[in-house]
Amino acid sequence: MKNQFDYLVVGSGIAGLTFALKAAKSGSVAIVTKKSKLETSTNYAQGGIASVVGDDDSFQLHVEDTLNAGDGLCHPEIVELVVKTGPERIRDLLELGVPFNRRHENPELFHLGREGGHSRNRILHAQDMTGQAVEKVLMAAVEEDPNIVVFENHMVLDLIIQHHSMKSGSVDLYQQDICRGAYVLDIDGDQIHTFVANAILLCTGGAGKVYLYTSNPDVATGDGLAIAYRAGAKLANLEFVQFHPTCLYHPLAKNFLISEAVRGEGARLIDKKGRAFMAKYHPLKDLAFRDIVARAIDTEMKTSGDDCVFLDISHKDSDFIKDRFPNIYQKCLSLGIDITKDPLPVVPAAHYMCGGIVTNLSGRTTIQNLYAIGECACTGLHGANRLASNSLLEAMVFAHQAANECKTHIGSWHNRMLPEVPDRSAKLSNSHEGNNEMVLIAHNWDFIRRLMWNYVGIVRTDKRLALALNHIAQIRMEIREHMPKIPVNSDLVELQGLALVAELIIRCAIQRQESRGLHFNVDHPGKDESSLRDTVVFKNPAEEFLSSVPIKTSEQASAPQSSALSFQHR
Repeated sequence: MKNQFDYLVVGSGIAGLTFALKAAKSGSVAIVTKKSKLETSTNYAQGGIASVVGDDDSFQLHVEDTLNAGDGLCHPEIVELVVKTGPERIRDLLELGVPFNRRHENPELFHLGREGGHSRNRILHAQDMTGQAVEKVLMAAVEEDPNIVVFENHMVLDLIIQHHSMKSGSVDLYQQDICRGAYVLDIDGDQIHTFVANAILLCTGGAGKVYLYTSNPDVATGDGLAIAYRAGAKLANLEFVQFHPTCLYHPLAKNFLISEAVRGEGARLIDKKGRAFMAKYHPLKDLAFRDIVARAIDTEMKTSGDDCVFLDISHKDSDFIKDRFPNIYQKCLSLGIDITKDPLPVVPAAHYMCGGIVTNLSGRTTIQNLYAIGECACTGLHGANRLASNSLLEAMVFAHQAANECKTHIGSWHNRMLPEVPDRSAKLSNSHEGNNEMVLIAHNWDFIRRLMWNYVGIVRTDKRLALALNHIAQIRMEIREHMPKIPVNSDLVELQGLALVAELIIRCAIQRQESRGLHFNVDHPGKDESSLRDTVVFKNPAEEFLSSVPIKTSEQASAPQSSALSFQHR
């Protein structure tokens, strides 16, 4: 079956839903999501959304905090755009009915939290379940919009790319390619469908599941990164994986994050003897940037041999703790931990991909008609390390930017015929041939995640990275050679993408021979100013290029035929 829409949105988190609501005013929208519509990283976001709304705050302060966190690699024009338009996007959410917390003494004002790296209290939140509150409100609005159709349990296999031949002396081949849609696996119906659209939006989230320990939900397998790379889009800065310092360490607490807002309200990191240790690592102590705190915890655990450290907020008023963090309080209580009395055992875990698919000011990738928004995109906002609570803000800002650009083109799109694309719509075979090899998927999935955690984790070395690259090459060869007969299923598709994303992370990490932000290499402990640039990786028909060079400025990226295979410097 061929489905045709004006817009095809892949993912149902804050980025995809925000774009869909805005784009639906100018055309029809299909949202495909590989699990249930509410199973997104957004839904699990606790802390909140950073924006300048307080009287003691300013755009300049938020800009400076973001640049400082990004450790020299943020794109200043992107930081300015996101910070200065942030309050407008907050108003969008307020108009839809998102219940941000207000001050008890003055309900006209927001209760603003503070997290690591922020010089002011500027985190708007809905208790400690901000993402869930935002997701529910946005999804309710989507379900009421007659121009939007949501396809649950549908997984994109590959993009449909219309390739243009490369003329002699022509510039970047990929800027001449056009995305026309996607082939989508209906997981429940065991069918592959063809979706055709004028604009395709990748809003697929991150890749936390490439690591053994992560705060991310099971859907975060890097799907958007893998399919964009296979299509020929440029990706950047995949070496910068943010490890959240404080995930709950408990055998029954899968992926449960302890929000940075807990430290923002005065919680201290301590060892098993009750000694606070962050003063040894940074003047901001427990509110230092995430990369610093995560490495500090990693160092403490390796030095002591302990399995975890502890986060203690028991010195605060118990009623305040229960009111400010009801979700965390109840979850911990269900596991026998009363956070009003007891320290919480915590460990770092993979949390956020700061790199991703290269985009311009409008969220457009290096392939025409293909956009990327949210965690799967590399906009230039985060640089080498994301400032806490800037992620949901970035998703809303670029969803708005992309929708505005698409709205200006919708008239011309309607006046042209979409080309015929090959239809892969088919009922998958019910044959059980190859089902006895499904163990290969489970084994390789586990192997990749352990490999990445042990060799490409918080602290890296040249030797570990080289070994990791060899191991992942063997895994990808095994997938190519020994799994063709396994029936197409979501686990196999995720494994193929996960293996590719793991290899790209390793390659980017090898290329960056310095320590900056989230990338710390023991063999290159200092910063190298000659490496003050983005690491860009992309694929062409003959070979895969990996180069540590600046990606284009936003103005250059706006021109579809302006870039070259050698890349253009700023």
